[in-house]
Amino acid sequence: MLPGEPSPFSPTLDADSQPRLLLVDDEPRLLASLYELLQGRGYRLVTAPSGTEALAQLSRQRFDLVLLDLRLPDIGGHEIMDFINDRGIDADVIVMSGEVGIDAAIGALKRGAYSYLRKPYSREELLSTVSNALGRRRLALENARIANQLENSEKMYRYLVDSSPDIIYTLNHEGRFTFVNDRAYQLLGYTREELIGKHYSIVVHEEDLERARYVFNERRIDERASRNVELRLKCRGGNGNTSNDRTFNTTLMTISLNAIGMHVPDQEVKKLEFFGTYGVARDITDRKRAEEVIAYQAYHDILTDLPNRILFKDRLGLAVIQAKRKQTELAVMFIDLDRFKLVNDTLGHVKGDELLQQAASRLKECLRKGDTLARQGGDEFTIVLPELVSHDDARMVADKFLACLQLPFDLDGHEVHISASIGIAIYPKDGESIDELLRHADIAMYQVKALGKNGHSFYHDSMLEVSHQKIALEQALRRALEHDELEMFYQPQIDAMTGNITGAEALMRWNHPTRGRLSAGEFLPFAEENGLMLPISDWMIGALCRDMLRWNAVGGSDIRLSLNLSPQYLDRGDFFEKMRGALARYAISPQQIEVEITENICIRNPQYAIEQLNKLCELGVSIAIDDFGTGYSSLSYLHRFPIHTIKIDQSFVKEIHEEDGHYPVILAIISIARGLGLNLIAEGVETEEQARYLRANGCMTMQGYLFYRPISLGDFMVALRTRPGSNLRAVLA
Repeated sequence: MLPGEPSPFSPTLDADSQPRLLLVDDEPRLLASLYELLQGRGYRLVTAPSGTEALAQLSRQRFDLVLLDLRLPDIGGHEIMDFINDRGIDADVIVMSGEVGIDAAIGALKRGAYSYLRKPYSREELLSTVSNALGRRRLALENARIANQLENSEKMYRYLVDSSPDIIYTLNHEGRFTFVNDRAYQLLGYTREELIGKHYSIVVHEEDLERARYVFNERRIDERASRNVELRLKCRGGNGNTSNDRTFNTTLMTISLNAIGMHVPDQEVKKLEFFGTYGVARDITDRKRAEEVIAYQAYHDILTDLPNRILFKDRLGLAVIQAKRKQTELAVMFIDLDRFKLVNDTLGHVKGDELLQQAASRLKECLRKGDTLARQGGDEFTIVLPELVSHDDARMVADKFLACLQLPFDLDGHEVHISASIGIAIYPKDGESIDELLRHADIAMYQVKALGKNGHSFYHDSMLEVSHQKIALEQALRRALEHDELEMFYQPQIDAMTGNITGAEALMRWNHPTRGRLSAGEFLPFAEENGLMLPISDWMIGALCRDMLRWNAVGGSDIRLSLNLSPQYLDRGDFFEKMRGALARYAISPQQIEVEITENICIRNPQYAIEQLNKLCELGVSIAIDDFGTGYSSLSYLHRFPIHTIKIDQSFVKEIHEEDGHYPVILAIISIARGLGLNLIAEGVETEEQARYLRANGCMTMQGYLFYRPISLGDFMVALRTRPGSNLRAVLA
């Protein structure tokens, strides 16, 4: 009988008897898609977009099957299954989940889930699972009804036994088959006639015979007389083979076997006489395969199919034990892909995942036999190289890694270039424990990054001191905020025609208690990496407003202040409100503020950046692109983003050596600014030749050491009092 067909012993199901399905998912699109897929297939469908609604529906009406998403915002899928079990609700459950961990699957199976589908599942897989679940449920109900008539109907009995999804059998006291149902032929390829009278050993795998003997020879009559064990059975070479064909499939079927001893009372000797075994064998091959898959996924990275950090630590531990026993060395490598985040942010996470897969494949090809490559997480990989002959072995493998990663990657037509930073720790010189080796390899990797990336380095003790210094620097930087050690300096911007100061760029300085005054480049990159830019930027906004109050008081209200904006600060949702609140609190005109952004800020999250910058423009703040021409954005951003000013990067200005020379990049940027009606400022002007060339070609606003170095607030106010530009060089820091 096919799944879904009515039983031959029951009337045809009418519309009211259609299977009732409850579909539970908090994602509207997935819920709608699931409803559409099942609609029109003879099911009565009810949807629940939350766990609360699911419990309400289960309390109000009966369901045959619940299709349940585990991750719900209010009540978890496991709790809903507990509710079903506690209330004795007669409904089967198919769990659908995107969880990659094994705990979710085990939790669902322990609570009696019929099946566990991992998202994304295929259409055929879902329909088949639903059909099988309803088929099993229908068959179970039918079997229960037929069981009441077994005493009066041999036909009913035969239907029940032969329609069972399991093999039902009996053995005599010698272990020979006295009965098997038709399922034995469907699963094993043996007809009933071929098995009756034969010993059970003809279908049991040789390695499991001893376990089978223990089960079938058990004579006890207490609760231990029933055995539930797993055995592997041999399948014939194909259904319908003749009895002369004794070939077997190379694959085996795994069954869950229940064997119960059959006894009859002997009134004369007052004991139970054993006369055979009754049992049920259920095919659990698919379940065992699923368990193997789940177990595999628990120790492997789903994306790259590499060992994960759990399996890596296990293999590293074994390698350390082996190295200790043989008194050999081994190497642990920590690899971080350079520029991966840029690719991920630019092309999206899908392309980022493809890049990780391709990179993992290339790294695997460079390994020696016995080496282990694992994905630590994100764009980080770890490697153990056992039984090193010399450190050159590790160096050669690292060089191979760097060489293979330097070749371009093709991501659906996008040519991408990356490199890697590799740290190497050697056992036992650099550590004897797993954690020590990984930590020291990680420290060596960060040393490579600090020195420009795209290379490898062996760990040595001095790196640990550098690492401790970074921790100390982070702590000192946090204290700097508390102890008012930060200070704003200002580099004036000059009108090349009049010599007047027209603006100033704000630059941060740290008055370190022991190292003296540090420039922004010496500590802000570290602050970016360690999550300190947000509190530092908050402090900067307040400090700038307080300084502007003072210089406005001496006649500097026409001076525009340029401040550099960290991408992290722009990404924070309350940035605009903080800026507006500070300007209002100190009564600073927004027209005096120009926010400088780099081109790369535009590619992190363009739409969000546009929204934030438009808010600033509506407030009256202007926007400048700093270091124009050095980033990765296209010229289209000049149209999409509300840009008012372009700043020519000093790397282009430094190329100007002759007043009458030809510098096409400079000319192109000037032409772009003129064509779009944007303000133009040249940075890093240090020579008279540079100033005259820029002025002759239309760039009238400049800043650089030719005019002023960055100066303190006090010196800047002196410069404002001595305007116009007759004393341009009178105030130098």
